[in-house]
Amino acid sequence: MKLWAGRFQKETDYQVNDFNSSIQFDFRLYEEDIKGSVAHAAMLGETGVIAKEEAEKIVAGLNQILKDIEDKKVEFSAENEDIHMNVERLLTERIGDTGKRLHTARSRNDQVALDLRLYLKKEIENLKAILISFEKALCKKARQHLDTVMPGYTHLQRAQPSTYAHYLMAYAEMFRRDLGRLSDCFDRMDELPLGSGALSATTYPIDREMVRDALGFSRITSNSLDGVSDRDFVIELASALSIVMMHLSRFSEEIILWCSFEFRFLELDDAFSTGSSIMPQKKNPDVAELARGKTGRVYGDLITLLTMMKSLPLAYNKDMQEDKEAIFDAVDTVKECLNVFIPMFETLAVRKDRMRDAASEGFINATDCADYLVKKGVPFRDAYMIVGRLVNMCIKMDENLETLTLKDFRAISSAFEDDVYDALSLRTCVNERDVPGGPAVSEVTRQIERIERFVDGFGD
Repeated sequence: MKLWAGRFQKETDYQVNDFNSSIQFDFRLYEEDIKGSVAHAAMLGETGVIAKEEAEKIVAGLNQILKDIEDKKVEFSAENEDIHMNVERLLTERIGDTGKRLHTARSRNDQVALDLRLYLKKEIENLKAILISFEKALCKKARQHLDTVMPGYTHLQRAQPSTYAHYLMAYAEMFRRDLGRLSDCFDRMDELPLGSGALSATTYPIDREMVRDALGFSRITSNSLDGVSDRDFVIELASALSIVMMHLSRFSEEIILWCSFEFRFLELDDAFSTGSSIMPQKKNPDVAELARGKTGRVYGDLITLLTMMKSLPLAYNKDMQEDKEAIFDAVDTVKECLNVFIPMFETLAVRKDRMRDAASEGFINATDCADYLVKKGVPFRDAYMIVGRLVNMCIKMDENLETLTLKDFRAISSAFEDDVYDALSLRTCVNERDVPGGPAVSEVTRQIERIERFVDGFGD
């Protein structure tokens, strides 16, 4: 018989039972469910809602159930619907009628809201730890490539000179913001909903602050209706995770491109590549491709959550059972992707020669040539036109700006002098860009140090 069966005259249809059951996915909340119940039972005993001896018996029973679950000695039942009723049924079977007192002054509505917050707070900390390790890996590799000149791109066309270190620190900034979003989400999630009851709190003299302190929340929820029906924290986390995956997908796309024979900027370690069943020469970037593909999966989880909550009246509705599979999948997917992507990134080889060769082509120092003329007193728009003519000349002569003779330069403008070659050197072009945020070695070093300080102090 179900714990809620008093009002009913018939057994639940087996199809309804299977359709209604959530134990197949919410079983992973067992630790949070038991910890929440332990805190609740202790509070009931302290406030006199139940006898202290009964509270102590309940707590001891719950702790033994937790140990037995962790020792793989417990089998959950779909007949008991969810993790909450499975635990309560086990407790009652083990300690008798005293176990029936556990659910005093609470509802499954505030119970599941508590469990999910506890679980996701823990997972946010896990995700942050992984992202911090990624930031460290980016900084380490950036330090190794402060002088690795490469072309920067706009519209996937070679645009201006940069360095591989400067490029990596762009992603370090993205993941820094992701860490900030996860922390913000954690802070808003850090409210205790237990005590909200089904929707209108309870008539028992409970002590919500005692439970809050025992479970490590910063504060309690302010409105019982909101406490049981809020899933903003789940949606916000899914949104933050979608942005993490968007950044990872962009990174993956460039690794895929740069490992191609057309670029050959990078080469993946054999341990993080796959081959072809028919083409023996192939070395495929499957890890990056899967990370790119799984981004859509996490986006789908976010849309599932947003759609589920759309137009739901207050307070709890069974629709909200759908929140767990979506957010569990999003969390699992992001962790899985990061955990394999980071070692793939750490072990890839950087083809400095190919990056430097590519930077020598495509006239990526054209802007620097125009800036050179401006510094000689030529108005920028005139300088822009002069350099455009030079580039056209180079294309016709199959040359680049660095290989033109001074006579060639002066044929277009008398403002050019011998120092033009130093000005057009790719190393000069990079290191002259020493404004804050630029690719100069001194500036990128500061960018690395900034991220390192951020990581070292994160969470303090």
